Amino acid sequence: MKLAAIGSNCIDFYQNLQGGLPCPGGGPVNMAVYTLRLGGTASYTGPVGSDDYGKLMRKAMKEKGVDVSHLHVLPGSTAVSQVELRDGERILGDYDEGVLADYTLSPDDLDFICNHDVAVCDLWGKVEGFFPELQSRGLPTAFDGAIRPDDPAGRRALPHTDYFFFSPELGDTPALREQLRRYHAQGPKLVTAMLGEQGSLCFDGRDFHKFGIVPCPKVVDSMGAGDSYIAGFLTGILGGAPIEKAMEMGAAVATETLQYFGAW
Repeated sequence: MKLAAIGSNCIDFYQNLQGGLPCPGGGPVNMAVYTLRLGGTASYTGPVGSDDYGKLMRKAMKEKGVDVSHLHVLPGSTAVSQVELRDGERILGDYDEGVLADYTLSPDDLDFICNHDVAVCDLWGKVEGFFPELQSRGLPTAFDGAIRPDDPAGRRALPHTDYFFFSPELGDTPALREQLRRYHAQGPKLVTAMLGEQGSLCFDGRDFHKFGIVPCPKVVDSMGAGDSYIAGFLTGILGGAPIEKAMEMGAAVATETLQYFGAW
């Protein structure tokens, strides 16, 4: 699979570690790195600031093998998320979007993105408005609505998203299944709820598909687990795997990520 990660990136700043520890991350960037880990190829299109964090982000992505030919350095600061790690669970704090605030894709960016197998972004990337054009040019799209799928960005993306993901607070309930039906009716081919320790639930417009978890010997850091799932799922589904197999692939990648510190 050749994945185009677009929109957001950020430095995950762990406040309570080593006096403050910056780690490169951000949903689409994480997905690019995990796709490479699975044997695919990936690029990142989006902005970093002209600060030291921007240099760190670019260097880290490049070292992992992500194509950064369309990573743009803009005057200003790189996006930063404040994070605290407590017993393996990451607690998110303040978020400063920096140069992402006014970012938009250029015609050259769009041409580049369309040379991939799928484009993925999340709530914070500000590029979901380009999904109609990407779909019209034959490129499948994926979107992570995280814990706020009904935010304006999620609502805007939904009708033009092939693979829609989100992370509800509750598990598999009648209300959740109705939510998946409602989202699917607006356009996606597949809608998947990532349920953490309860696995995942996917709706294809007719049937619900459920998969549990791949057991994790020890959870070190939950950062990037959902992004890992999405990378594994997309690798499977775009490679022709049945839905349940794609869900299993997502779960396996998530379990691998849970066992080390930081997103990657």
